[in-house]
Amino acid sequence: MKVKQPQPFTFEAGKRAVLLLHGFTGHTADVRMLGRFLQKKGYTCHAPIYRGHGAPPEDLIASNPNQWWEDVQQALNHLRQIGHKEIAVAGLSLGGVLGLKLAYSEPMMGVIPMCAPMFFDNETQLTKGFKQFSTEYKQLEKKNEATIEEEVEQLMEGSKDLFHRLGGLITEVKEEVDTIYAPTFVVQARKDQMINTASATYIYENVEADQKDLKWYEDSGHVITLDKEKDQLHEDIYQFLESLDWS
Repeated sequence: MKVKQPQPFTFEAGKRAVLLLHGFTGHTADVRMLGRFLQKKGYTCHAPIYRGHGAPPEDLIASNPNQWWEDVQQALNHLRQIGHKEIAVAGLSLGGVLGLKLAYSEPMMGVIPMCAPMFFDNETQLTKGFKQFSTEYKQLEKKNEATIEEEVEQLMEGSKDLFHRLGGLITEVKEEVDTIYAPTFVVQARKDQMINTASATYIYENVEADQKDLKWYEDSGHVITLDKEKDQLHEDIYQFLESLDWS
């Protein structure tokens, strides 16, 4: 059975724009509700899908962080091409890491990393997440248990290089966080089982922004954008965006 592939989205509204970046193994569903909420508040929102994502796990391990970074840069250029000069970025997990990289590489109005990893001692959790994603994807394809087990084992063996490169990206961004001057709102779920939650404190303490804030969400897990405090998160992100120095 073929699984329906998700698509990037652009929700057009006002001239203020927000780039929304999904997580590792995720896709635009991670940030769609946030995008619709912000569109109603007058913000144009665009969310890309990085190469290998929103697709079978075999495609994911054939992609790499350099390609994802190119995809994020293209997404930023898409917003510029449709006329937006002032752009903020909000990213979940891997999207938060890529958003931070954008914030020290390009002029951004503000940056919102959500549950973004900064320490690669969490390789086991990210690997576990990939294994779970692979298993669920193959269940959706209606494969039998024996086939699923065999294919997932092959995927885990084949994913080692990808995780090595993912660790490299996280470390690279961690070392550059102190060159970020854009206003920063760090979002972290208290019940996050996927990453080392000390990452949030690290980002908050090391960004050089004059305007920065860190908020813990006590009842949420890693995919905070879809969890029980999402309405509060939407409102908090909106208030942060409203506080920025848009022209």
